[in-house]
Amino acid sequence: MASQAVAAPRRKLRGTALLGTVPFFAYVTIFLVIPTLVVVIGAFAGDDGGVSFANVKALTNDYILDAFGRSIVLSAVSAVIGAIGGALLAYALVTSKAGGVLRRVVTSAAGVLAQFGGVTLAFAFLATIGLSGFVTVWLKDHLSIDLYANGVWLFELPGLILIYTYFQIPLMLIVFLPALDGIRPQWREACESLGATTWQYWTRVAGPLLAPAFLGSTLLLFANAFSAYATAAALVSQGSPIIPLQIRGALTSEVVLGQQNLGKAMALGMVIVVAVVMGLYSLLERRTAKWLG
Repeated sequence: MASQAVAAPRRKLRGTALLGTVPFFAYVTIFLVIPTLVVVIGAFAGDDGGVSFANVKALTNDYILDAFGRSIVLSAVSAVIGAIGGALLAYALVTSKAGGVLRRVVTSAAGVLAQFGGVTLAFAFLATIGLSGFVTVWLKDHLSIDLYANGVWLFELPGLILIYTYFQIPLMLIVFLPALDGIRPQWREACESLGATTWQYWTRVAGPLLAPAFLGSTLLLFANAFSAYATAAALVSQGSPIIPLQIRGALTSEVVLGQQNLGKAMALGMVIVVAVVMGLYSLLERRTAKWLG
């Protein structure tokens, strides 16, 4: 009887805890599961309502492969630049005073700038270094430097890399800073007491420990850039150099007859790429958690 009396409150507590997860699972279902199912079903749906592989086969078209290639290059380059820049900035914060004003201000600013994108970010770059931006005009009038002497690069892949790096660096700072905080000062003191140099400490102790976190954060930045849409859509008004803009074109303009679901097939390709990247990120995060714990 006593055991039953104890088990009843436990079951009630477990039921209450599960009830608290209902909003989360409802959110995931509405905004992740259902859209993914729509993409998968639409990618293999024919015009007659039956199953068709025509949309998936169309992904081998040159213009779609080129868009995927440019998206991968854009994501990889901006992720590497953002990872290096963000890691150096994070290290500078770790070496500063713990809990100081500088750290609080920089981390707060990074949290804001990591989410700063879309039309606002595109307008900021246009107003700054656009064809008529104040920096562009000032450099040309005072220093005779023409930023666009070799072409309008801001609206092409180099410009997108520059703009994406703007929000990749603060994102790297946020996700990589906990890993640097996990490095114990005693480890470096132990290395120095054993006669190790700074280079040996970073290459044989801190470097191997931080490598999984660094690579995992870089993969997260890649996925972030690969799935970004609003900034490129606001900046690029003509053409579709990357795959998110190709999907926009397929969904909002006239499509080739018999390929109405081509946009969903391209979205399925993006889902697969992001799923692979996030799977690798999860594995690296699991390894990092072993020593952070």
